[in-house]
Amino acid sequence: MMYRISYDDGAARDAGTRTEYYLSEFEALKRAPQLLEDGNHHGIAIHDGSGSVLTGIRLELKLGLVATD
Repeated sequence: MMYRISYDDGAARDAGTRTEYYLSEFEALKRAPQLLEDGNHHGIAIHDGSGSVLTGIRLELKLGLVATD
């Protein structure tokens, strides 16, 4: 079964949603924390082959982050 990670790419302004595909759930679950640790991605969801979300993580703020416009 194919697994998909979709996430907001906060690295570039107005970049939109990115998608990565994995052959196993283990690979997808291993990649999600890497995206979080990177600090540039604000929303991450892991989907199974039927499109159901396995894990959804929404990060609005991290400790030490100062929001500026």
